[in-house]
Amino acid sequence: MTSADATASVVDTAIEALKREIEGGRLRPGERLPPEAELAGRMGLSRLSLREAVRALTMAGVVEVRRGSGTFVTDLRPDTIMRRLGGFLELSQDGNMGELFECRRILESEASALAAVRITDAELDDLGARIELMATLTDPEELVREDLAFHEAIAAAARNPTLCQLCATVARRTERARIWRALVSHDVLSWTHQQHVSIYTALRQRDSLATYTAASRHVADVQGWLEDRLGAEPS
Repeated sequence: MTSADATASVVDTAIEALKREIEGGRLRPGERLPPEAELAGRMGLSRLSLREAVRALTMAGVVEVRRGSGTFVTDLRPDTIMRRLGGFLELSQDGNMGELFECRRILESEASALAAVRITDAELDDLGARIELMATLTDPEELVREDLAFHEAIAAAARNPTLCQLCATVARRTERARIWRALVSHDVLSWTHQQHVSIYTALRQRDSLATYTAASRHVADVQGWLEDRLGAEPS
């Protein structure tokens, strides 16, 4: 084992130890972590290892550092942690676009199917108005921005904040590729409108299977278009 592997192993052990403190209720949501020396001694860790564990769990949204006050366990609500994850992804380098679109297809299809049986009449009317607005747009960036809002509204109608946050996080990571497609593909306006109408119609009929299928096809078609370009992505 290299020195780097050994260090990673020690830090992983520290992370697991700190997670056990939280999961076991010895550190409760909203509670301030004890002083570093005290907590490290209690857990049998070095202060350096504990510091790295806290840093990792801060990135994951499990604990948060409040300047001038200390480090606290977060409320541990899934949607809170997902927002932190979204922020981390925004700072990270671009991943494989195909993988992102696969994730988007899985998440948005399921969210749309749930929305079909949970969406209100008012929310359906709002979606209809959004479709009418998008039919008048010609600017690619504006179209994609409204497209994102359309799908986020559907995810919100699924009444699952964690799923909604996951959908938004992944979808926004594909925004640049979608703008690129809108710029170079002459049929994107009519295509987008037709796909959205199909999703909306299925939602209006409260048909989960039809909504799932329409949403999945919508994302898969964009993914297929990108893959046909041999994985070329905008710089």
